Amino acid sequence: MKSQTVFGIIVGTRGFFPSSLAVQGRRDILAKLNQLGYGAIIPPEDATPHGAIETLADAKVCARLFRENAEQIDGILVLLPNFGDELGVVETIARSGLQVPILVQASPDIVAKMDMAHRRDSFCGKLSVCNNLYQRGFTITNTTRHTCDINSEAFTADLHYFATVCRIVRGTSTARLGMIGQRPDPFNTVRFSEKLLEASGVHVNAVDLSEIIGAAQAMGDTEAVLQRVAEIQGYGPVAPSTPSAHLLRQAKLALAVEKWIEDNECDASAIQCWASIQNNYGCATCLTMSMMGEKGKPSACETDVMGALSMYMLRLATGNAPGYLDWNNNYDDDENKCINIHCSNYPKSFIGEIREIGTLDILGASLGEERCFGAVKGKVSPGPMTFLKISTDDTRGVIKLYVGEGEFTDDPTDTVGGVAVCHVERLQELLDTLCLNGFEHHVAMVRGHAAKALAEAAEKYLGWEVYRHN
Repeated sequence: MKSQTVFGIIVGTRGFFPSSLAVQGRRDILAKLNQLGYGAIIPPEDATPHGAIETLADAKVCARLFRENAEQIDGILVLLPNFGDELGVVETIARSGLQVPILVQASPDIVAKMDMAHRRDSFCGKLSVCNNLYQRGFTITNTTRHTCDINSEAFTADLHYFATVCRIVRGTSTARLGMIGQRPDPFNTVRFSEKLLEASGVHVNAVDLSEIIGAAQAMGDTEAVLQRVAEIQGYGPVAPSTPSAHLLRQAKLALAVEKWIEDNECDASAIQCWASIQNNYGCATCLTMSMMGEKGKPSACETDVMGALSMYMLRLATGNAPGYLDWNNNYDDDENKCINIHCSNYPKSFIGEIREIGTLDILGASLGEERCFGAVKGKVSPGPMTFLKISTDDTRGVIKLYVGEGEFTDDPTDTVGGVAVCHVERLQELLDTLCLNGFEHHVAMVRGHAAKALAEAAEKYLGWEVYRHN
């Protein structure tokens, strides 16, 4: 994930409005972006009159600079300190060739300063700019208020929100996902279209699980393996009397998986977590997946590649480690609460506190506990959360998703695995939407609220179908 969001900056102006407003607007935005830690790509102040964009010649200068820095630019900021020239703005963006999110800001007039030395008319100019962008097929993100001062707290919030949208779009449209093993045969629910993903810029790398198992089995008890054992022991409380062989086996699996992911530059992965790995290698994958997720490489269960993408988008949106869960149980008669469970592969920060690293409970009973070490157990601690699930609707040829917000609660439960009690307003309506639209039982969740940015990024800029649960 890029450490800094970088914006291409267009400061608009129009000749018969005060150019001093454009000069000051340019200075204000550069100072603000520097203060907030964002990068800026903008022509030198002396490259165009007043350092702003008005004419076709100005547009060509700015567009050339944007093209030269295309790999850096995550989004475009259009600033209108005065009315601005709509053609200068749209020509810059069109000639740059960039396909990135666009935020349009307009500075407000002050009623007591409506003389011709101070009057902006940006309120009106913004409508003209947005109209021309619409005519040319560009989608925009708007500020919360139609006009807002560059130095206002409201615009600061808009910038942070827009940066989130840009991170999601950039990361998703260049994502590389690892598919480790085939889906469990009973799980038709995790089928997906690689071709639809590729059309959105998402590439899937696949590897047979036997290659990972072979790589793990070929490892000796090297220093790297022993260091990973120590890392596991520091990650959470390992169940008493766990044989050292189980820790060594888990460490080797983790190193084999992580090497393949690193070699293929994958951002997230989905793993065939049962039952081949238990039967043919002798451990669970959950701990490996949990630790990868904690390091910023989310991993989804049951070879659910769309789940891996869902987790990755949540990571892009919040910077937090997501978990992968089932919509699993009702919570007595409370129509807005439910229980979400997996075996589990939840990252430590997602759970809040790991209760135990031990054996899989349900699979262990049928496959043998000696083959199932590596489950990260605990109850997810309370806090705000965002949920997301992406699906390819292959027969319709579309990518679709639902997204919303809720909270993890501290309501009591008495069951096994990784457990989360969730409160979601109008939960029954959400579940009805899932059933009627063919969504799966899996769902990705993350700490924090980011549904609005995820919905905007997916619908406006990635062109996917979105249901946002409000």
